[in-house]
Amino acid sequence: MVYVEESPPLRDGYVPAGWPGMRGKRVVVTGGSRGLGEGIVRLLLAEGARVATCAREGAGLAALGASMTGEERARLFTDELDVTDPGRLEDFVTASAKRFGGVGDTQRPGDTEGAEEARGPDGLDGVVACVGGSRGGTFEQADSADWSVTWELNVGHTARLVRAALPHLRAAGGGSIVLISSISGWKPGPPAQYGAAKSALIHLAASLARELGPDRIRVNAVSPGSMLIPGRRWDRMRHEDPRAYDAFAGAELPTGAPVSPHEVARTVVFLLSDWATGVSGAHLPVDRAQNAPSPYGY
Repeated sequence: MVYVEESPPLRDGYVPAGWPGMRGKRVVVTGGSRGLGEGIVRLLLAEGARVATCAREGAGLAALGASMTGEERARLFTDELDVTDPGRLEDFVTASAKRFGGVGDTQRPGDTEGAEEARGPDGLDGVVACVGGSRGGTFEQADSADWSVTWELNVGHTARLVRAALPHLRAAGGGSIVLISSISGWKPGPPAQYGAAKSALIHLAASLARELGPDRIRVNAVSPGSMLIPGRRWDRMRHEDPRAYDAFAGAELPTGAPVSPHEVARTVVFLLSDWATGVSGAHLPVDRAQNAPSPYGY
């Protein structure tokens, strides 16, 4: 079995790729304390962006900040919250825009001298809706509450995030929005409530791309395949039931290994960068040509 990069922290000695226009960008990422969200936050900071992220558990956010260099911490803003709590997500977006303001690229993040002169209108340059998840089991097991919770966690939070960010994106003259969908959003597999919610995000990205295009706001969806994230589903399976994991990988993963969080994060950062100015309304699978999203096949 071939294993790829598995954990969010970047390798020692990482050299920034220098994505055009990324240095100094102001980006909000939900769910950035672990897994894919953490990988996106780390890569954005490594590329010189200013990042605001939130998570339900303060311990994860504290650990994230503690692992950064002092210069990176100066460009990181975190807040402990549940994205489904009324008003909390909107307040976080507003606070993030005010925190970053309009400091230009000529001002090094963390510098205070001349900061007031360098500040422009509060604004944001990018948004990543990364929080997601599912509640309930099979179709017969999941009740209406499970469907509602799953929908709100994925689609509801994303719609509220984008709506709250729009004034700040417009103030910046436009920007890039990335919605994290899933292989389950376009390839069938249980649970149905999760796939339906992730499918809605693909449609939402295409619809918003047309509606917000006149404001120079790009919107795209990224659908990760199965990812090896410590403590999560596939990582647990390969340790607890390696035979079942090998059978899944052999049947559904042409390369013999899942996509890594780093590979997905790089795609997200590309879409946020100025290299992707012509990409909007797209759905980008990042799954190494994975077949079915679960061990159950189609």
